[in-house]
Amino acid sequence: MSVQPLTSQSCHSLADWLCYIEQSHPIDKIELGLQRVTEVASRGNLAALPGKVILIAGTNGKGTTARTLEQLLLAQGYRVGVYSSPHLLRFNERLRIDGQDVADDAWLSAFQQVESLRQDIPLTYFEFTTLVAFTILRAAQPDFCLIEVGLGGRLDATNIVNPDISVITTIDLDHQAFLGPDRESIGREKAGVFRADKVAVCGDLQLPQSVSAVALQTQAKLLLINRDYYYQQQADSWSWQGQQQRSGLPIPAVPLQNVATALTVLEQLGVLPESALLAEALPRLSLPGRMQWLQQQPAVLLDVAHNPQSVAYLASQLQQLRQRYPRLIGLVGMLKDKDLPQALLPLTTCIDEWHLVSLPGNRGASSEQLAAALDTVLPTVQATQHQDVAQAFTQLRDAMAATDLLVVFGSFVTVAGVLALSREEE
Repeated sequence: MSVQPLTSQSCHSLADWLCYIEQSHPIDKIELGLQRVTEVASRGNLAALPGKVILIAGTNGKGTTARTLEQLLLAQGYRVGVYSSPHLLRFNERLRIDGQDVADDAWLSAFQQVESLRQDIPLTYFEFTTLVAFTILRAAQPDFCLIEVGLGGRLDATNIVNPDISVITTIDLDHQAFLGPDRESIGREKAGVFRADKVAVCGDLQLPQSVSAVALQTQAKLLLINRDYYYQQQADSWSWQGQQQRSGLPIPAVPLQNVATALTVLEQLGVLPESALLAEALPRLSLPGRMQWLQQQPAVLLDVAHNPQSVAYLASQLQQLRQRYPRLIGLVGMLKDKDLPQALLPLTTCIDEWHLVSLPGNRGASSEQLAAALDTVLPTVQATQHQDVAQAFTQLRDAMAATDLLVVFGSFVTVAGVLALSREEE
């Protein structure tokens, strides 16, 4: 019996709406451009977000920067909305208001509103869901809207907003098919979030010249790490310096580079927390899927690192754990549109035992593709191949010694597979 395609009239749940928009435009089909989304947004004034708007671009670090901003603003009593992507387990994770995922009812109402505005204009999955999120934010009226760019910046659907301050966290090689072949071209695309006479904060330690050129061209007020703001780590604390200074701060479980960028944004907005509040809030900073300890005995660490820069950061953290865990086991699954050899390279000196798992879907890399990539950077290794994330994880976890560390990384899909299994077992 054939299944009838969904219509907007037959959508009665969030799952229905997600199926409806995906059947007309698959989630993994990317079409950059602002014409469609701008037209639909203009019909409902959806790009006019409430409060102060912070637009966050970057190859890595968007999530931790947004989470840092969110937690430090909430701790000061402000109302905060955060739009991010992708989600790990539930679509609802993509929009948080006052620290809570938005419930299905609000999503349903907003989907109906955007569908009525859309009429005959086709929208991609990301364009549609971005406008739905903006609809919810406009109704909620938070003091601050933190908006994570989906891909690039200049042509991303989120770039229809008029930010009070723009951010580029870091710039690295990823999504080259859409953003260009090198850091200069990628930087140029990300700098598309800059606005005339508005502050733009950039936390990349080796800034491409293209970013400065776009800032000059658009007349944005560019603030750079190691020029306009600084951070320094000591043995058991760290310090930050912008126009003001905060020292003796506790070290959080997220990259200091991103926290320093977030503090600079808050200073520019006139809401920089005092040291006492930072001392209380920073130790609680964490983000699912980023250096996340799933369990301690035996030890399992999850990280969505999937490009050379983020994997290099993961490798630096694992080197610090070496004394505690004599054997590091790696379970990796990746998408095939990534630079697989370069993404695996930073961990070749860390991982003692490699396990490669195929990911499902059109974009998933097979274990054979991962094996070929690993062989180019570590030809002596004997890697074990798997076809299912949950089965591979269960097998490895059950065979681990008490002193082993299992690191699961390579993709949101890989980490989500393990998190879903863990939730089922609770």
